[in-house]
Amino acid sequence: MGRDDSKSKGTNKQSLPQTPENLKIAPNKMREEIASELDELHQLVEKTKHNTKRKQ
Repeated sequence: MGRDDSKSKGTNKQSLPQTPENLKIAPNKMREEIASELDELHQLVEKTKHNTKRKQ
């Protein structure tokens, strides 16, 4: 119940968030996108390891 004690459901209760068209990835490009993300993560980890070794 809300502040006005309304018994009706909200308008957004059953809608799902939508992805904008320009951010959608084609299903056949999914593996490429995941590989790219993993590569970026690996490079970031390696860079962090390198910087940590330098400070010691």
